[in-house]
Amino acid sequence: MHLLGVDDISKEQITDIFEIADNITAGRSTTSIKEEAVLALLFEKPSTRTRLSFEVAMRRLGGHAVYIDTKTSQMSRGESLEDTARVISLYVDFIVARFNRHEDILTLANYSAVPVINGLSDVAHPTQALADIYTILNEKKKIKGIRIAFVGDIAQNTTNSLMLAAVKMGAEMALIAPKNYPPNSKYLIKAREYGAVDIYDSMSEGLANADIIYTDTFVSMGFEAQAEQRKAMFADYQVNSKALDMAPKTAQVMHPLPAYRGEEITADVLEGPRSLVWKQAKNKLLLAEAIILYLSEKRD
Repeated sequence: MHLLGVDDISKEQITDIFEIADNITAGRSTTSIKEEAVLALLFEKPSTRTRLSFEVAMRRLGGHAVYIDTKTSQMSRGESLEDTARVISLYVDFIVARFNRHEDILTLANYSAVPVINGLSDVAHPTQALADIYTILNEKKKIKGIRIAFVGDIAQNTTNSLMLAAVKMGAEMALIAPKNYPPNSKYLIKAREYGAVDIYDSMSEGLANADIIYTDTFVSMGFEAQAEQRKAMFADYQVNSKALDMAPKTAQVMHPLPAYRGEEITADVLEGPRSLVWKQAKNKLLLAEAIILYLSEKRD
């Protein structure tokens, strides 16, 4: 079994992963990986939290992690992804991949003999979404009926995965962005098969009933050449104290990091009492452990 996108796993499977996370926290986990298991991180994009969370997770579980930068691998000299997948999966027990193109994640999984975990592609970030939903569930003590308002760039990978995971688990989504900036239609259609996804260009309308206010960078990886244009386009969609005043007093703020203070979010909100950002970041490690254990179970 692979974890390539939230669309690949059911609500029941997500619940199983969360149960493993709860067991780890409570010190009662009965699941384990094989002794001295090895995880390869095959990355062609920068990473801090995803890389570190999986490296530390493997160490905590008794295994090892090996980082492979595609720029310093034979892939940079033209070795095919298919051959790379075959060889790496002869040496390791799991692969976490972070690629520019989601199609390359699918190819890697197709030719790998071991579980592949999508550590981010151009359209999906499933491990982040699972950590986010787990954080909300633990903070709010429920996920069904929770309303998550995503503010800003609603057409990127984090939005796609969070939207799909949220509605699968019974939450509602509000997407808030400029009028002529639509979400990814493929993921929107999928998400609406499971639950409510509303789209707003008005911050006040979109945030009116929000339990969670979620934002991310206005300039995702790969869009650096459009940085100034995107910052200007999303300028009115900053999560700041004024935005918090538009939402219920109980609404809390999330951000997957890295955060750019003064752009998509202000420092006072990021560091404020309504921020869940650091709990969210901490849970990435817990969910990395849970995902590895879950895939190990399914492989056995």
